[in-house]
Amino acid sequence: MRALPTALTMLAATAAHAENRIDIVRPDAPELAAYGDHKIGVTTMTFTNPDQIDVVDTGAAGAVARYDRVLTVEIWYPADPGTTPGGTLTALLRDGATEATLTGQAARDATPDTSQTFPLVIVSHGYPGNRFLMSPLAENLASKGYVVASIDHPDSTYDDQTAFGSTLVNRPWDQRFVIDQMGALPGALGQAIQGDNVAIIGYSMGGYGALIYAGAGVTQASTAYEWGAPQGLLERNMMGTDTHAELQDPRVKAFVAFGPWGNNTGFWDADGWAGITKPLMLIAGSVDDVSIYDDIRGIFDDSINTTRHLLTFENANHNAGAPMPAPVESYGLPAADGWFPFGHYADAVWDTTRMNNISQHFITAYLDLHLKGDADKQSYFDLVPAGNEAVWAMDDAGAPTDEHTYWKGFRPRSAFGLMFETKPTGE
Repeated sequence: MRALPTALTMLAATAAHAENRIDIVRPDAPELAAYGDHKIGVTTMTFTNPDQIDVVDTGAAGAVARYDRVLTVEIWYPADPGTTPGGTLTALLRDGATEATLTGQAARDATPDTSQTFPLVIVSHGYPGNRFLMSPLAENLASKGYVVASIDHPDSTYDDQTAFGSTLVNRPWDQRFVIDQMGALPGALGQAIQGDNVAIIGYSMGGYGALIYAGAGVTQASTAYEWGAPQGLLERNMMGTDTHAELQDPRVKAFVAFGPWGNNTGFWDADGWAGITKPLMLIAGSVDDVSIYDDIRGIFDDSINTTRHLLTFENANHNAGAPMPAPVESYGLPAADGWFPFGHYADAVWDTTRMNNISQHFITAYLDLHLKGDADKQSYFDLVPAGNEAVWAMDDAGAPTDEHTYWKGFRPRSAFGLMFETKPTGE
């Protein structure tokens, strides 16, 4: 019994000196989670959107405040083949004060690969969050030939979290503004971007913004919530308004929403879901108690004017598939706002790296299909819905038999605890 404190001390010391790697692909990861052939660069840019609605400083009555909205964006991109891999990122943690060092394959400010052009992917964090929260996905996609721009949304990051109404009003417009700015970039990086071939990936409130951008304008009732945006400012995103119609964007080809928030509080109705006409992938945990899993399923069921997918991690909560693994610096942090910072990243049942790898696999297939026109990737979606019911059946030569229904790209016994469902347009 006396050895136990020593063992715990050693464990804590090991964690304190461990690297926070964002590029881990487990041996049991599905096929398309593997890094691609491109070397990776990463850079930080700041874009200023002038004369925007200042929700935080707008009262219940009186003049609507305006301000210049400054967005910091982390950009991962395919780099020159001669780039030496490796580098670190400094990310602020959930407590809004502690810094963590993240280690990956991207080289800071590496020369972009200009031998070809690459589709653009916008990444949008939750409330609160920051541009590093989904860095494992962002870096992974860059290695496969995507330019990935991950946004710090003002009034919604760990160190500037303020009025929730700002997030409600601004999310889809931040996403659009960054698409505009990325498409207009000068220099080598701008030359490498397909500014008219874009996908949006959002987590939680980022998913909320992506759904509005996709065509699901919010309800009239949601614009009047007392805890929402003042003076009806959310009408900017309301279904049927001229302002919401301005979000119709032929540049954006597909949307991914992890645990999207809003359907659980009446932000959409049937008319809103009918407005989504582009491909949609939803990713969720079956016990999500923030966005509520049944309400996420409602999005899947009711978006009848598009082909959509729902990937479910059984018994996972709201952190399913999106956040990076909890940095070791978060392990000893005390509760902040009633939540331990560690729990902002981790799940009680699933290993975060495992979920990241599964998300990387499916999102790679999805983006390759819809942004690169790789029709062969469709086969990664033609699955028996319940991973637990898929059958691994190979003959002595290692070829699949007629009984083989196992998920394409998954190793034997590795699809347990997963569901992948698809509904076509009109169903």
